[in-house]
Amino acid sequence: MSSSKLRSSSCFLNLLLSSLNVVLFLLAAASLVPLLLLRRPPSPFGWALVTVSAATLLSSFLGFCSALLCRCCSAGHVALVVAASLGQATAVMALLLREERSISMVASQRSPREARFLLRLEAAALILMFVVQSAALILSCAVQICWLRDYEGAAEERERAAWRRSRRMARVQEESMANAAAMGEVKARELEEKMRVKYGELPKQDMEG
Repeated sequence: MSSSKLRSSSCFLNLLLSSLNVVLFLLAAASLVPLLLLRRPPSPFGWALVTVSAATLLSSFLGFCSALLCRCCSAGHVALVVAASLGQATAVMALLLREERSISMVASQRSPREARFLLRLEAAALILMFVVQSAALILSCAVQICWLRDYEGAAEERERAAWRRSRRMARVQEESMANAAAMGEVKARELEEKMRVKYGELPKQDMEG
């Protein structure tokens, strides 16, 4: 694959990754609404769900910035993404598998029916967040691979350009040395001819005298 194709595919994946991070940011922000409607301030269980949403907000923001600036993901960002994904999966299992216990742990002042609806809405938001977060993580790995191949291709191009430049300089140097040697031979022949003419005339003059 040529470097231009690699750059175009990397730009497309980068744009798609930025879009996924924007969607993830909006989902994480929307997931805070049911928690605030259930109880203000949230219960300890509610604060745990808020922490998951906040971690998702931060990871999506960092992912968007790294994709926008075309920089590699740091180890801290990857750890935050993994932690947010684990938190989302754990929260979804708690809300869906132990719904009644989750309603009691939320300790909402609303009716059980409203609390159940809001918690299911929160679970749906968390499921969407988990799917988008996983897709963004996989796509981020693909973008990193494209960036690595692009960097390796650029390094190979620089090496080839340096090799061609060194070969050109060596060729020019060889030609200049050959020209200098040829000029030296020409001057040596001219000097030899002058010496032959000069010292070849002296015996003739002596003989005539």
